[in-house]
Amino acid sequence: MPTADVRVNITSHRARSTIASQLFNAKEPMTLFELQEWLGHATPTATQHYAKITPTKLAKSYSDAGYFARNLRAIEVLLDQELVRNGRAANEPWKFYDLGHGYCTYDFFDQCPHRMACAKCSFYLPKDSTKAQLLEAKANLLRLRQDIPLGDAELSAVEDGLTAYEQLLAKLADVPTPAGPPPRQLGQGHLVQLQVGE
Repeated sequence: MPTADVRVNITSHRARSTIASQLFNAKEPMTLFELQEWLGHATPTATQHYAKITPTKLAKSYSDAGYFARNLRAIEVLLDQELVRNGRAANEPWKFYDLGHGYCTYDFFDQCPHRMACAKCSFYLPKDSTKAQLLEAKANLLRLRQDIPLGDAELSAVEDGLTAYEQLLAKLADVPTPAGPPPRQLGQGHLVQLQVGE
C-alpha cells in the first residue's frame, strides 16, 4: 500500500476523517452530534472539520429545497406545425402562449415583463376572435407545456392575491410592451392576469 497520494501522506488520521465524511454523507447519515460522540470529540466544532459535505449530497439538498420549482409556473403553448413546415414561421405567428383569456404570439414571451399582467399589446390574440377560433380548430396543433421562471413580484401576485397583483400592475404601468407602448398608454382597463399552473 502506498504511503502517500497526490494530496499528502496517507495516515490513520486521514482514514478517520474519510470515514467520518462517509458516515455524514451516507444515505441514512449520522448527525453532527452522533459523529461527535463516535469520534470522541469534546465539541461539535472539532467534528465539523471531519464532516465534509460531498457535492452529490449538496446538490440533492439544494434540489430537495425546491427553490427553482417554487419559482416556476407552467403555461400551455400551442405550436402551429403547418406554418413551420411550410416555411411561413418567419413571417407569421406560429407559437401561441395560452394566457387563459387569449394568446400571446410574442416569441420571447418568457422574457416579457408583462407576461403575468398582459397589457394586450399587438401580440395579443383574444380567444373570442375569429383568428383564435380558427387556430383552435386546426388539427395539426402541437400542445406543450413550458415552465416560466417568475420574479419575486410575479410570485407574490400569484400567491398573495389582489394586493400583490395591483402592486405588480403599478410597477409595470410604464414598462414598454413587446409591441412598444407601455400599459398606461394602451389603457389600464386592458390589463389582465395570466392564469398559470404549477
